[in-house]
Amino acid sequence: MNKIAILVDVQNIYYTTRQAFSRKFNYRAFWSTVTEGREVIAAYAYAIESRDGGKQFGFQQILRDIGFEVKLKPYIQRSDGSAKGDWDVGITLDMVELAEQVDTVVLASGDGDFDLALQRIRQRFDVTAEVYGVEQLTAGTLIRSATRYVPIEDDLLMPQ
Repeated sequence: MNKIAILVDVQNIYYTTRQAFSRKFNYRAFWSTVTEGREVIAAYAYAIESRDGGKQFGFQQILRDIGFEVKLKPYIQRSDGSAKGDWDVGITLDMVELAEQVDTVVLASGDGDFDLALQRIRQRFDVTAEVYGVEQLTAGTLIRSATRYVPIEDDLLMPQ
């Protein structure tokens, strides 16, 4: 049975599906799609703690109920008014660490910063790298670095 690790860049998926489709990502449909006939070794959803505690807590509990371990970083408001909450290094470290334990790494993100990490794990660990992202908002370098690219479309979105 194919062993997989699932890594979801929650902020990227939220903003890209909202921008492209004005809809939310369907995490249950995604889970069902990527886990069918496979053994899940690890499943992480990387998110930012929000000041909107109740709503975010409910969403995080849904992710946990589906099967994800939710990893949180604090929301940081800079003095210039901008916000910081980047998980790129954490996702990359987990990806490299998990690659030696699985056959396939599944990444849900459109962030081109992950392209080198995917190339490295494919070469070093001979794993398959699947990327799920909103096609028009996914970096071309990330798509090319994946073994398999799956565009997020209607079947992976919440009904309107």
